[in-house]
Amino acid sequence: MSTVASLAATATVAVVPRPFALLMLLLALFASPALAQTETTGFGTNPGNLRMFRYVPGGLSANAPLVVALHGCSQTASSYDAETGWQLFADRFRFALLLPQQQSANNSSGCFNWFETGDTTRGQGEALSIKQMVDRMVADHGIASSRIYVTGLSAGGAMTSTMLAAYPDVFAGGAIIAGLPHRCAISQSAAFSCMNPGSDLAPAQWGDKVRASSTWTGPSPLVSIWHGDGDFVVRPMNLTESMQQWTNVHGIDQTPEVSETIGGFPHKVYKSASGQTRVETWTITGMGHSTPVDPGTGETQCGTAGAYILDVNLCSSYYIARFFGLDNLDGIAPTATLTTPANGAAVSGNVAINANASDNIGMERVEFLLDGALLGSDASAPYAFSWNSSTASNGAHVLQARAVDLAGNVGSSAQVNVTVSGGTGGGGTTPVTASFANEDANDGYVKAGSGGATPAVGTLESSLGLAIGRGTDGKFNRALLSFDTASLPDGATVTSVTLTVAYRSASGDPWSNPAGNSLVIDANTGCLGACTIETGDWGAATTASAVAQLLPFAGGTRTSNLFSANGLAAINRTGRTQLRLRFASNQTSTHYLWIDKGATATLTVTYQL
Repeated sequence: MSTVASLAATATVAVVPRPFALLMLLLALFASPALAQTETTGFGTNPGNLRMFRYVPGGLSANAPLVVALHGCSQTASSYDAETGWQLFADRFRFALLLPQQQSANNSSGCFNWFETGDTTRGQGEALSIKQMVDRMVADHGIASSRIYVTGLSAGGAMTSTMLAAYPDVFAGGAIIAGLPHRCAISQSAAFSCMNPGSDLAPAQWGDKVRASSTWTGPSPLVSIWHGDGDFVVRPMNLTESMQQWTNVHGIDQTPEVSETIGGFPHKVYKSASGQTRVETWTITGMGHSTPVDPGTGETQCGTAGAYILDVNLCSSYYIARFFGLDNLDGIAPTATLTTPANGAAVSGNVAINANASDNIGMERVEFLLDGALLGSDASAPYAFSWNSSTASNGAHVLQARAVDLAGNVGSSAQVNVTVSGGTGGGGTTPVTASFANEDANDGYVKAGSGGATPAVGTLESSLGLAIGRGTDGKFNRALLSFDTASLPDGATVTSVTLTVAYRSASGDPWSNPAGNSLVIDANTGCLGACTIETGDWGAATTASAVAQLLPFAGGTRTSNLFSANGLAAINRTGRTQLRLRFASNQTSTHYLWIDKGATATLTVTYQL
């Protein structure tokens, strides 16, 4: 922002104004080393007189996405990149990074001039300079024109609003951090009142400012809005006003379809009539004027605390990258081939079904299908399944392998036709797949000390979900899920079972502490004691222990590998089946996972009569 906007303390959670000289000293103390960025010149007429820095991971493929990151006042492209973790995610998720940098000749505080019409109008000033940088990245690296995103802090957040408004044909989405609505101010003097206390306009008035900024009639960009409720530089009111601006642009109301808490912070989602997420807001309670980070090496962690970069145990860059869809760039489906039996084979008794499968990133499992119904799966090569063909009817049947990669992409083999003899004949022997949702009233989590001492029922289920792993209190959490499986036929032979759960949030990486840790599933026929959660559930004996595993995941859903034979036998055909999720080894420090509560887990059971 302007000079006043940069008067913020950097080492406290609640940010309050400070003298400018003190700010400069703090900035020097928190200075970060430059990263491996390349400065580029000759990117157009550059009417805004900005500098262009870029980071492109080695071997980046064509049609990769691009993220434009705009620093705040008194920051540099290098320091903002180093402290927010964007280069880390560029390497992990395989996208290019563009880092424009302001010059003191344009603004003495190093702020992008978000309040000057000459710099915020399409085809002019700083806005055009940034657009020309994007054009250069597209030309040099074959960037996917449909996957260009922009984010920024403070003045960079306000300029993010401008870029989304002036160039909605260029940017597919943006993230505004401690920023302001587009055209909140059109002069430096007016900028101060926009920042504090804020400007209150009707949603349509805000939306009109965006609509007046371009002639674009196509889809509007996705928008993520972040603000600390302790921000005294740019008041939190600006989160609400920005939300109103962009929901109005999208033609949706200001009532969120999702209101939840992630990592302890309120998160709201605003969706279109078709159910697509268009706008989201994050309120970081207790945080001042800053970009939130969570230093560490875990999957969801990033950043380094510094000037206007605060450690709040939540990495905004990670969640923004997920919002942009950058965490699942694997659009290539795996391949699968059934190697045995041969097409046209006559089979009887136990039949060995074998398959080859491969993927550009990594395989999760291969599923084996009979007449389109799941027989079973195998999570490791060589992929194989033993099929008792005597349970099928005599005559013609179709076998197929279905490969699932780590990103959830699916590839199917060619069908193999077989003829069964010695089968039971009659109907009802084709595999049947049934899905069961977990029972929220009977679910929860239990915490205890090492070895199960002093167990207690967890109290944060309603706000955070179900906990697994070591919490900040040093206790170890285990989650319980209950499924009413009484609808299974009494005489059913269960042939395969998987569990699917949904990610809520996490701290650290519980799979890596200790190294090689595993998230295992215990299965119980009926309830552990009472069906509702009780303290004894933490260490109670189950029908079968460690019947399956859930591989590491940091978003979306995760399906377990195939339950073991003991796990299949534990599925209750006359009542409830309970599952307990726990890590095989106790973490040595705080590392935990939250999975969604409510009817969000699915137990998938395939059986034959």
